[in-house]
Amino acid sequence: MRINQNAAGARRQGSSVLFMAQAAVIAALYTVLTLVAIAMNLAFGAVQFRFSEALTILPVFTPAAIPGLTLGCVLSNLWSSFGVADIVFGSLATLLAALCGYWFRRVQIKGIPWVSVLAPVIFNALIVGAEITFLAPEGFLWPVFGSTALSVGAGELLVCVVLGIPLLLLIRRMKLDERFFAL
Repeated sequence: MRINQNAAGARRQGSSVLFMAQAAVIAALYTVLTLVAIAMNLAFGAVQFRFSEALTILPVFTPAAIPGLTLGCVLSNLWSSFGVADIVFGSLATLLAALCGYWFRRVQIKGIPWVSVLAPVIFNALIVGAEITFLAPEGFLWPVFGSTALSVGAGELLVCVVLGIPLLLLIRRMKLDERFFAL
């Protein structure tokens, strides 16, 4: 009886170590890819093209992507000119998108989990769009929010569809979901 309890404990511990390792690698990748976008002046502002947002598809494969993406966003937003507001609200948008991406990963049309693909677009458009609008010198104005939300959402949509979907298909084709993301 004692041997079985130790074996079960070791499996749980191994699983939690794998979970933490996956989350850490995802956070590091997100941060590095965002730093590349910052260097190219694409990461912040009303139109954002963060290569790292392609990784928002990873909750389809592992729940470890939820804390990984969130931590990566927190670390990336340390470079934002919006400061604490972007660390809090930008990371909140990423957390909510990752949670929805994971919860709805099985809702697919022709093999594509569209809710998971579009969740980051919607949350970033609304939350980051509102954040940028509230921090604007003229304060919150509905027309400004509408145009800001549309531009943030358009950049996010471009990254999630043009980079995220091919990443999803590549992970499946190479069977990385079975080899690296199994918990």
